Amino acid sequence: MTQKLDNLKEIRTDKQKIGIWSIKISGVSLPLYLIMLVILIIGIKLDKLPGGILGALAVLVLLGNLFYYIGNHLPIFKSYLGGGAVFCIFASAVIATFGILPSGAVKTVTIFVNDMGFLDFYIAALITGSVLGMKRDLLMKASIRFIPVAFISMAVSLLMVGLVGMLIGHGFGKSVLYISLPMLAGGIGAGCVPLSGIYASVLGKHSSEIISQLIPASAFGNVLAIIGAALISKIGASFPKYNGHGAIMKSDTEEIKEEDRELKLDVVQIGVGFLISVSFFILGSIFNYFVPHVHAYAFMIVIVVICKITNAIPQYYEDCAVMFNKLIMKNLTPAVLSAIGIALLNLNVLAQSLTWQFIVLCFTSILTISIVSGFIGKLFGLYPVESMITAGLCNNSMGGTGNVAVLSAANRMELIAFAQMGNRLGGAIVLILGSFLIHILT
Repeated sequence: MTQKLDNLKEIRTDKQKIGIWSIKISGVSLPLYLIMLVILIIGIKLDKLPGGILGALAVLVLLGNLFYYIGNHLPIFKSYLGGGAVFCIFASAVIATFGILPSGAVKTVTIFVNDMGFLDFYIAALITGSVLGMKRDLLMKASIRFIPVAFISMAVSLLMVGLVGMLIGHGFGKSVLYISLPMLAGGIGAGCVPLSGIYASVLGKHSSEIISQLIPASAFGNVLAIIGAALISKIGASFPKYNGHGAIMKSDTEEIKEEDRELKLDVVQIGVGFLISVSFFILGSIFNYFVPHVHAYAFMIVIVVICKITNAIPQYYEDCAVMFNKLIMKNLTPAVLSAIGIALLNLNVLAQSLTWQFIVLCFTSILTISIVSGFIGKLFGLYPVESMITAGLCNNSMGGTGNVAVLSAANRMELIAFAQMGNRLGGAIVLILGSFLIHILT
């Protein structure tokens, strides 16, 4: 009798699992999710979408999670083209660029992303939590090895783009100044904008004339970096010797990527983690005020790293930061990817620059920096897969948002601190280098 009852329970459970109620998007059953989506669409159509953070998050979270789910279930896309991360970015860019998402909603999201610090909030949580959650020995050893790998890879990539540009008739100087440097500069705000100002002051032009020539390389390079990271992660799975699965290196005595300590959820600690992350970001911004050419992220990374190495932060507060990091990364990553597509990736601007020379040179930059970073990273004791993604592809991305997209596509978000380290420090050097090369190569 007991056996029959158990069988009936199993049959009933199986029946409950069948159907659309078993499909869940970010923890919400599909029917309920669709109701929420319909409410959002009606609100947008009636021009009743709330302004500011409420309306923007409604759009980004609902659309982002939907696109992320679809991308992770499309047969070819999920295996070879970056899955949910890449699909989320481009699906969001399509609906914004071609007017499928009404302009009012696009404007609300764009203001939220560009003027209200949404991405800063996300990246601050990731940097603080990822650094404070790492082993102290790993941080010391890996940082010393990682930075030279990133800089050498960037230098070789720049030279290769110039040489290939010369061979295909695009010119060494033009290829370096308008394709390689903007791809390596660390994004739009911290890279292309100041770089355009540097060029404009020397060429006697307005920076608006220059920046339109720089943004396409940065944007297209970021696209290639995202897809490249997904492919490297996929291919790297077949080579366990060269794949750290999220650990950037292995120590002499033990595997660096140790098991995470079990953290018991505590809502008070999550709030404390928020305060710690925000405080570190503000501190980085204060240093940036005195040294404007170095991005606030770079200062923030250095400060958090110093605190970790010197054991200045008690374990309780480190746990708080890690807990807040996990909360934000788990719930807001698809929203951030959707924000990148809607607010930062204009497909029309990108399409206008797609000459064959432009495409060849962008591919040259991506391939060179990937191969060199993997090879040099191996020599310096880093896992080649992780080195190719962080020291290589993240240095061809659009700064902080690009790093999030690249690492998300590779499922290695825990490496955000290293990605930002190479991206920001390397971006600062690119700006200095650009101020010299614009005199020499024009």
